[in-house]
Amino acid sequence: MPASSPSPMALNIASQTPSMFTKRKAQAPMASAASYLSALSQADARARSSRSPTATPALSLSSSITSSSEDTVLHEGDPDSNHDGLALPSRPPTSEQVFSTVHTEFGHCANENYRIESKHIPGEVIPAHVEQDPPYYILLSTYISYLILIVIGHVRDFVGKRFSPKSYTHLMPRNGYAPLNSDFDSFYTRRLKTRMDDCFSQPVTGVAGRTILLLDRISPDYNHTHILTGTRTRALNISSYNYLGFAQARGGCADAVEESIRRYGVSTCGSRLEGGSSDLHAVTEGLVAKFVGMEDAMISSMGFATNSALIPALVGKGSLVISDELNHASIRFGTRISGAHIRVFKHNDMSNLEALLREVISQGQPKTHRPWKKILVIVEGLFSMEGTLANLPELLKLKEKYKFYLFIDEAHSIGALGPHGRGIADYFGIDPRRIDILMGTFTKSFGAAGGYMAGNKTLIDRLRVHGHLGPYAEAMTPPVLTQIIASMASIMGIAIPNTPVDNSPAAIMQYQQQQLELRSAPPVHPGPAPPTALPHWLTLPTHLASGAEGRERLMRLAFNSKYLHRGLKKLGFITYGHHSSPIVPLLLFNPGKMCMFHRMMKDRQTPIIVVVVAYPATPLVTSRVRFCVSAAHTKEDVDTVLRACDEVGDVLDLKHGIPKWERWSVEKVIEHAVELASA
Repeated sequence: MPASSPSPMALNIASQTPSMFTKRKAQAPMASAASYLSALSQADARARSSRSPTATPALSLSSSITSSSEDTVLHEGDPDSNHDGLALPSRPPTSEQVFSTVHTEFGHCANENYRIESKHIPGEVIPAHVEQDPPYYILLSTYISYLILIVIGHVRDFVGKRFSPKSYTHLMPRNGYAPLNSDFDSFYTRRLKTRMDDCFSQPVTGVAGRTILLLDRISPDYNHTHILTGTRTRALNISSYNYLGFAQARGGCADAVEESIRRYGVSTCGSRLEGGSSDLHAVTEGLVAKFVGMEDAMISSMGFATNSALIPALVGKGSLVISDELNHASIRFGTRISGAHIRVFKHNDMSNLEALLREVISQGQPKTHRPWKKILVIVEGLFSMEGTLANLPELLKLKEKYKFYLFIDEAHSIGALGPHGRGIADYFGIDPRRIDILMGTFTKSFGAAGGYMAGNKTLIDRLRVHGHLGPYAEAMTPPVLTQIIASMASIMGIAIPNTPVDNSPAAIMQYQQQQLELRSAPPVHPGPAPPTALPHWLTLPTHLASGAEGRERLMRLAFNSKYLHRGLKKLGFITYGHHSSPIVPLLLFNPGKMCMFHRMMKDRQTPIIVVVVAYPATPLVTSRVRFCVSAAHTKEDVDTVLRACDEVGDVLDLKHGIPKWERWSVEKVIEHAVELASA
């Protein structure tokens, strides 16, 4: 690896606050690669000498050398468990590279070549969503597969109801009661999904970081029930929403969360309008508003509920909602219960949207033809199943022309897109206040939970009272709020406060005047977080507070996303989405290939856990695997995924994206990784 300056994540900075949990005695940081390897050898000897012959070895191993505690070094499991190549970095660190993260949670990568900026290049054409069809024999075999499954399912139901009626009692009327589960409605779940249930709801334990621990299970009755075997398997995690890698059990954010538990406990035990609000809620809402560049923001404890419970407070009877056909279920649910009239336009098709706008504005409301009270266009910034970006520049042109309100759901784009991580407006270099309503979640990029809605203060004040969340939903818990604040401040960086040069009355008065001017000045966006916007007790390590590590995480995510997306394309796969998207869908089509792809990836020497997605989340014949890239992944991790996909793709006949003579070998893709990501 070429010599390069140490990255912010290679700085070995001790935590500012002691852990509330019992830890082993802290040790001095390793000063060189030799000491790193020496620690490995010593830990190996300790583990071998103390291992019980009847114990079941844990398939996990921490590989980081940090100053936080000895238990983060090599005591998570058996050193022999590195046979999968996940516990230790493939390249030992140099003497200047002593990392402050645990390799299994956040991969060690100090090569500055694997960093690019996430931004739209002026003049670059925004690609439209094009559904690429496979050869006809793939489509035909997919339809035949579903037909066989449906026919066999109905035959089994017909025979089973007559020869084994006890198995169908929950679908039959009995004792005067109607069945809770409809025979017809549950057919897909019983006869199709159950056959591949081992690919869904995989139980896990530990931190959902770069790797994750799977709880191994078996099914003695064809997936009707699952039994845990008691063993665990560490797998490369390419399935979790952890775009910036803040889902860590150790580090500055985790220490801040521990401190918040000491100060606030674990819950405020109430709704926001009924005694559940704390100063942390106000601080978080203020910081979120600064982060997204809006006047005010409201937070909620659940991302789905943010849409489903607050959209009815935005529109109602006499209003029109125009929604993208692939919008999330939470948007669909919220618009349906709002009472507003709903029209749908083709996915990301601005021509179709404009034609629809012309129609609905000229015709007005049904029957009466009166003008609409308001028109609200709702799109996602980054679509969660396709990986496509909303065409924000064209949407804003239409907004100026037709005077509708624009609502953008940034659940997947906030924190993941843009040179400053501020979402799709940041990615395109557009003032976010040109957008009326910004919604987002804290689950994907901030390692937390919940959601927010941001806009002007008048709008947000109305949502606090008229939305269902204020009086009925539980308030967000203090630990979650602190995780949001700490991770968001790490991305923004914290502004260094000015201090008076001396203690003279004149200097102090001048300092106070400067502070008043700063508070009254319009906020700079995107800018750092002012210290006054954070809890006074919050102390982040220097590499987080400066924003240096946050910027590096953004650049690592951008590199990994483009590299994986373009690498799969060059290998010949059919993929959807924008090349800057951390969501990379790979089309499988056939239902049987979903099971096989999932199992073959998980059963490799380096296990890889993936998410396969099928109907009703996608159309029936476009089943897919959805890779979720993270800044926690190293370039070598993406290499591993590409090699695995290349082998599995050949076995399952998945390479139908480009002709054979245009495809690259996997080794050529890996060799030209920087070129592919930077193109």
